[in-house]
Amino acid sequence: PETINGVEDDDGCPDVELAAAYVDLEKRQIVITDRVFFKTARARLRKRQQSALDAVIAIRSRKLPDPQRIGNAGSFFKNPIVSRDEHHKLIAHHPSLVSYPLPGGRVKLAAGWLIDAAGLKGATRGRAGVYERQALVLVNRGGATGREILDLAREVQEKVAEKFGVWLEPEPVIV
Repeated sequence: PETINGVEDDDGCPDVELAAAYVDLEKRQIVITDRVFFKTARARLRKRQQSALDAVIAIRSRKLPDPQRIGNAGSFFKNPIVSRDEHHKLIAHHPSLVSYPLPGGRVKLAAGWLIDAAGLKGATRGRAGVYERQALVLVNRGGATGREILDLAREVQEKVAEKFGVWLEPEPVIV
């Protein structure tokens, strides 16, 4: 933090008003101009970052269950990565497959899409289930045991592997 006349600025760049009040404008005009630009650019960047963060939070709130209301560990499966050749074979049979190219000729597949396409989105087994709004999330519908969650996870893995030839890895560390 920078201190000017006993006033500390938390980001190390004094506010424009503080700088103008304590700097000789004739001798330090370039510094003031840079600070004004810097503060303005920083403010715009922070506003854009906040807008992006707000958008992500809104999307996640619509798709992910509130853990205060429905027990869950968030995304339960990692998005699998396959070779370009494997991806071409999958796309030939499943043209709407959601995927993202990666460096080195690899492709990341959307695990949620795979689970949904395997017919498991919204499925319930005992007191464990696949969340209705986001197939990547396994939920505890009330009193599910660890065994019930793991059995459902295994069923998801097996059905996705059977339909697509892709094995889903769990995201959470299971002890």
